[in-house]
Amino acid sequence: MRGILTEQQLQARPNRQVVDDLDAFINVLPQRVRDRLHEREDVNQLVEVILDLGRPAEARFPAGQELLGEEDVTHEDIQHVVQRVGHFGDDNRAGIERTLHRISVMRNRAGDPVGLTCRVGRAVFGSVRLIEDLVGTGESILLLGRPGVGKTTMLREVARVLADDAGKRVVVVDTSNEIAGDGDVPHPAIGRARRLQVPHTELQHQVMIEAVENHMPEVVIIDEMSTELEAMAARTISERGVQLIATAHGNTLANVISNPSLADLAGGTQTVTLGDIEARRRRTQKTVLERKHDPTFSIIVEIRERNSVSMHRDVGSVVDRMLRGIPVAQEVRWLDDDGDVRTEIEEHLNAEPEFRTAAFDVNPIRPSNGSGDWPGSQQPGRVERRPVAQAAPAASAVAPPSAAAEVQGPPVKVHPFGVPKPALVEAIDQLKVPVEVVEFADEADIFVTTKSHYNRRPSAVRRAEREGVPVYVLRRGTDDQIALFLRRFGAAESNGRSGDGAGENGHVRDALEEVETAINRVMSGERKVELSPQASFIRRLQHGLAGKHNVGSSSTGREPGRRVVIRRRRR
Repeated sequence: MRGILTEQQLQARPNRQVVDDLDAFINVLPQRVRDRLHEREDVNQLVEVILDLGRPAEARFPAGQELLGEEDVTHEDIQHVVQRVGHFGDDNRAGIERTLHRISVMRNRAGDPVGLTCRVGRAVFGSVRLIEDLVGTGESILLLGRPGVGKTTMLREVARVLADDAGKRVVVVDTSNEIAGDGDVPHPAIGRARRLQVPHTELQHQVMIEAVENHMPEVVIIDEMSTELEAMAARTISERGVQLIATAHGNTLANVISNPSLADLAGGTQTVTLGDIEARRRRTQKTVLERKHDPTFSIIVEIRERNSVSMHRDVGSVVDRMLRGIPVAQEVRWLDDDGDVRTEIEEHLNAEPEFRTAAFDVNPIRPSNGSGDWPGSQQPGRVERRPVAQAAPAASAVAPPSAAAEVQGPPVKVHPFGVPKPALVEAIDQLKVPVEVVEFADEADIFVTTKSHYNRRPSAVRRAEREGVPVYVLRRGTDDQIALFLRRFGAAESNGRSGDGAGENGHVRDALEEVETAINRVMSGERKVELSPQASFIRRLQHGLAGKHNVGSSSTGREPGRRVVIRRRRR
């Protein structure tokens, strides 16, 4: 059967079956080292043997490392191994023919071998079970992990599953013969996949392109991508419609983004200078990092341990959120003691988020006319979604005029800056509105200031915006302007100032929840989503929220049916 693996095939896959041909590995070692290894009961757990000139031989196991005797390694011991393995390439690696074992050499300044790292290569059938459903989707996948965590082992099994079980044309670009073993005949661990050997490591990017142009693969598999040329070749392959599955060193997606050679694999980054208004709206510096283009790999798998991985399915959206300091969620999978795959969602905070989706506080201060202009100000008041840890209780939200007498819970806390505090307190007493003046901005639900103070951008204003406190700007600090501001919070609103239909606090909440749902749908792949018709005040909030998520938005239609459309941002 070709294409995506069926559920029956997934269920029929073996849990884990290890093939390592350990005897072939031990037989190339010096006699006294072989004898020591044969004496050990845990020899089947051997990871690698270290032979350094003038030091005792050392064996490494998952539980630790052990000396293999007290006798120092000699030149003869090293030559004994060198003469029994294949040719060492320019990457100082060699193998044992028809096996997956790898021998790496350390040389002195004259080029003579003075140390060997002899690693046991194992074909672990069933190691792909954690990501087998992803492999069958046809999406390009990048496997990340530290050295020795099992990236190549999983990649080898991916090649076999796609070639044998899914029936696809698979070409393995084998730089150091580590995927398919040493020699001209590939190891059976890659199944019916074909193997292209790379004569020199610096030519790997050329062989990658050659694989696509000459052999018409459906899948190209590459181990240990590390250079900018290889990243560019991978992008070329991906844009030609070929599924690409590769590995790279790095523990997390963040490591890839910060790696100049590999950043292109995740979409790359570029420095963008924002205008004053946009930087103020985002509450960021004017110079920020943004994603340059679509990522080469749409799925990134981080291998934590041999039986545990985490993954990002939509790399483009994840990178955008990471660059904006917004939390990202990872799907974590692991094999339990019974060999079953377990899954959970894990949220990571890359930086302090601008907002969270679980809970927020909205203070709908709305304009007094249908034009969308804010009363008493040429600058819009800012209604922000605030972090959960700083959110005020829901009862502090503004009630509609008809329900002012029924407002329960604590009042809305306002911190004045440049606005006369005595005049504000007196107006609160006269209008009987549920508002309390507080001394410190970090206690406030709303920060109110005047246009002249706001334009000077003092530290108090910048701090309030940075911490997510809504800032309301008055044209002047007069009694009339203060009264107009306070009428938004109480029964005095009903005296001829019913606004443009911004409605109740619950309606504003519903409108913001609707735009967030639309944003998630667009970030998940939809081209555009139309929202319900709203008043100009709410449309302004919806546009602002779309901008925070780095998605496009526009208004369409005529009043009273004018509405916001959320769409993918053009690049």
